[in-house]
Amino acid sequence: MQPNRRTARAIPVAAALTSLALAGLAATTASAAPERSTAQPARVSTSGQSAETSYHRLADRKGSKDLVKLDLLAFNDFHGNLEPPSGSGGRVNNTNAGGAAYLGRLLSDERKKSRAAGAVPITVAPGDIVGASPLLSAAFHDEPTIKAMNALGLQVASVGNHEFDEGWRELRRLQTGGCLDDGADGANGQNSCPGDQGFGGADFQFLAANVGWTDPDAHKRKTLFPATKVIKVKGQKVGFIGMTLEGTPDIVTAAGVQGLTFADEVETANALVPKLRKQGVKSIIVLLHEGATPTDPTAYNSCSGVSGAGLTIAQDLSPAIDAVVSGHTHQPYNCVVRDPSGQPRLFTSAYSFGRMVTKLHLLIDPRTHDIVRPAAFAENLIATNDASVAPLASVQSIIDTYNALVSGIADKVIGHIADGTLVSKTQEADGESPLGDLIADGQVADPTTIEAGASGSTGNTPVIALMNPGGIRADLVENAAGDVTYGAAFAVQPFNNFMVSMDLTGAQIKAILNQQWNGANESTRKILQVSGLTYTWDASDAALPDTDALVPGTVMVDADADPAIAMVPLEDGTTYRVVSNNFVSDGGDGFTVFRDGTNKYFGGLDIDSLRMYLEAHDPVTTPVTDRITRQD
Repeated sequence: MQPNRRTARAIPVAAALTSLALAGLAATTASAAPERSTAQPARVSTSGQSAETSYHRLADRKGSKDLVKLDLLAFNDFHGNLEPPSGSGGRVNNTNAGGAAYLGRLLSDERKKSRAAGAVPITVAPGDIVGASPLLSAAFHDEPTIKAMNALGLQVASVGNHEFDEGWRELRRLQTGGCLDDGADGANGQNSCPGDQGFGGADFQFLAANVGWTDPDAHKRKTLFPATKVIKVKGQKVGFIGMTLEGTPDIVTAAGVQGLTFADEVETANALVPKLRKQGVKSIIVLLHEGATPTDPTAYNSCSGVSGAGLTIAQDLSPAIDAVVSGHTHQPYNCVVRDPSGQPRLFTSAYSFGRMVTKLHLLIDPRTHDIVRPAAFAENLIATNDASVAPLASVQSIIDTYNALVSGIADKVIGHIADGTLVSKTQEADGESPLGDLIADGQVADPTTIEAGASGSTGNTPVIALMNPGGIRADLVENAAGDVTYGAAFAVQPFNNFMVSMDLTGAQIKAILNQQWNGANESTRKILQVSGLTYTWDASDAALPDTDALVPGTVMVDADADPAIAMVPLEDGTTYRVVSNNFVSDGGDGFTVFRDGTNKYFGGLDIDSLRMYLEAHDPVTTPVTDRITRQD
């Protein structure tokens, strides 16, 4: 039988696909040597020239108009950074980068390039669009960021852990819209729909494939948001699976995820593959809020020594999944991993704060409806924000509007620094930082954590404060006029956590200190910032698993909260009043012993603890870092 014209045209294309697939696999494997991962050296390489060559050879071949070109534009971990971030967070190597309006300009320009090349662009984000945001966004419940995402054309996003900072109900509101009734001046330093600003919610779709309910029968849908989204690209169905990391409950406030369950990422995605295939979807992309860490983040278009949970997930996902767009670690990488059947699969990340966009170039074979994996390649592009780049006007207008609304809050002077222009958050070798000490001093002095008539062997006044270092997001810096403003303080502590006082025994406090280098923190130590407590820890012991690294007899406490009284040894059987933020109190960052605290009492916000301390000690003197001692 003679083939018709369409069939005849498809035959050479199909042959080309087969030959190039084999050639591409060989080339990818051969090029892997310079960029092998220390974790999986035989299975990881850089997305490079061999795949790009295969892409263009296929796309430019006669008869190639049957192939469908798809360009994914991805960014991750934006965290409400509407304006270009300052310091190293606003650069890629030596290039100034970031800011929503400049991110929007890059996306707009790249879409034009894609369409000119015959490709369909789709814009995606694998989580943490909001949360831990600068004041410009956080003061308005991140409504400005959602509006900016709409303006720059985001289409689909997975939830990240920080999307739950204000709870899943608030996250749902960000999707669907509507204003909170928090008063004309806002509650807790936040104001929904200020002035005449309304809020219509996200135009893009949040996905939450592995976020279910503890009581699924009480809900119409099994997951908080849809698990998948299917987008047609020139007649071809492309499926997106969106997930956050399974460990989300360990790194967010318990109240924010109460009633939710977080399932294994690989099991979740693999179970969705046959469901998508039943819908005729063969091209499948995972948006994963879990990532990896390269040994050289300056080589942002490389895959240098990547390691981490995201890498393992990307390698273990079903062979039917064509690419993994990741985030969470705030690191850039451009990798090809091997799936369980040995086929190449893109695994990418685009830094953070809107500084970068990953552009994934994909070809879909209309016969199989699947992505041609050996011809898939990616490139990380910098969202430069210098004078040569015109910010996207629609996004800049949103930023200007909210800057006018927030100025009265942000510019309020709350103190000064007596001995310099900043207090550094940088931890010294022992794990202590000047700003960590200052924040802890403010927390132990916070009067809102004292409950009248509360019980406890040492009374109801906290004598110890323990602050997680991950909650300190920036140095405390004076402005050009020499003032510390509320905006500067908020940049330090943007989470709006509540302060919690509780009773803990001396034995429990020691157990908490040992969790700094054991359990969930064994691979990456988290040294709590302290007030009212001093101790020495042994680094050689801390390097061993499940080890008590506290040097015996060195843990001392200010048992009476009176600086005139000398420190005394911490007694295992004595109960002490301790204050922390609610994230730590709920066991966050692996400090699970905090959950055993009793007589818990909620005070005000952590940002207000810092504000009140700065106002009461104006000008504040930078603390001497002499509370924690490391013994090697």
